[in-house]
Amino acid sequence: MQYQQLVKRVAQLESLNDQLLSELQFLDEIARELGFAEGIKSLKSAAKELLDEQRDSYGSDEEKKQ
Repeated sequence: MQYQQLVKRVAQLESLNDQLLSELQFLDEIARELGFAEGIKSLKSAAKELLDEQRDSYGSDEEKKQ
């Protein structure tokens, strides 16, 4: 790539990074308002826990059928 193309690409990536950071901050604020004390971190943990419970429940149902 030529220098000007690289400069343009860096500017695009910086803009995208700024947008993603803004979205993460907004999501973190919403999660905290919903009662997740640590924002995204505790939301992620709760989501993983729910998924694990669903997997365990689904696995138990399948074992009963066999």
